[in-house]
Amino acid sequence: MFIRSDQKKGRATLWNPANRFDSTPTPEEWEDETARDEALGARCPTEFLPDQSRSILSQNDSPDLGFNYSVNPYRGCEHGCIYCYARPTHEYLGYSAGLDFESKIMYKVEAPQLLQQALESPRWEPQPIAFSGVTDPYQPVENRLQLTRGCLEVLASYRNPAWIITKNRLVTRDIDVLREMAAYNGIGVFLSVTTLDLSLNRRLEPRSSAPAQRLQAIEALAEAGIPVGVMTAPLIPGLTDHEMPQILEEAAKRGASMAGYIMLRLPHAVAPLFENWLEQHYPDRKQKIMNRIHEISGGRAYNSAFGVRMRGTGAFAEQIRAMFTIAQRRHGLNRSVTLNSANFRRPGPEQLTLFG
Repeated sequence: MFIRSDQKKGRATLWNPANRFDSTPTPEEWEDETARDEALGARCPTEFLPDQSRSILSQNDSPDLGFNYSVNPYRGCEHGCIYCYARPTHEYLGYSAGLDFESKIMYKVEAPQLLQQALESPRWEPQPIAFSGVTDPYQPVENRLQLTRGCLEVLASYRNPAWIITKNRLVTRDIDVLREMAAYNGIGVFLSVTTLDLSLNRRLEPRSSAPAQRLQAIEALAEAGIPVGVMTAPLIPGLTDHEMPQILEEAAKRGASMAGYIMLRLPHAVAPLFENWLEQHYPDRKQKIMNRIHEISGGRAYNSAFGVRMRGTGAFAEQIRAMFTIAQRRHGLNRSVTLNSANFRRPGPEQLTLFG
């Protein structure tokens, strides 16, 4: 279902595709167009819904990921990136992967407290925790709710290491905590930079920080002595792949010491959403871009197989890999950072006054 174009400001998509788990008729099937428009118009403002989850650590066994546990203080993401592989997770909540994903944001009310409980458990084996495995921990509402900061303060008190990846310069707000964690080799931060083209950025990632702001965040973190890198993620074949060398160069100039990339992933409803977005903004390039995506995904919009889903396969994927390796080496972005879990401790009650 679609919203009117005059309601789109700050949104990546006009479309709320049907939830693949829900058999309820969608508004395309409604006969009353006025009722349809009223219902869709009501969905445009961002809603923030409390999530009363009783656990905060998500475990994975994916060989593609460099971590076993992640913390996601939020479900859904205000950034509204049209390509976001996490969009289908909203369908498990009864929502759509389309407009709902970026306008119905659930926040885990007790995230810091739940994290503290997890670290207090004798079953916890100290190891790096990733922020976030799904949605951005520094999406705009974090400026008000400060759930990510609260979680980082807990990790700092226990000296448990963490990785952060974000598209938002808001991460620099927490430099004080990050500097504390860096002192015991307990933090690494990646700024995800998809494009340096502001016009494309506003269409592709409408509520994320501008590219220049992300580069400024890299510089601020590096100056504070915090290990920081750049992630060209996702790399979109035929649209942003040519920018990779320049993105790495600009990040290196600002003090980044690490780099990585992840190929575009279009699981489930993300594929039609992305194709619809291309039709709206780049109709003349749509076929070329989708052909490239199919080429690296074995003839499909998405190949979910471990080992290839983040890098792709075939000649074009190999060209991308070679281009990245050359640019990474040229700009000295191949530093290896291993976070230290040996400093983990369980502080006494007098040291845990934050949530008292």
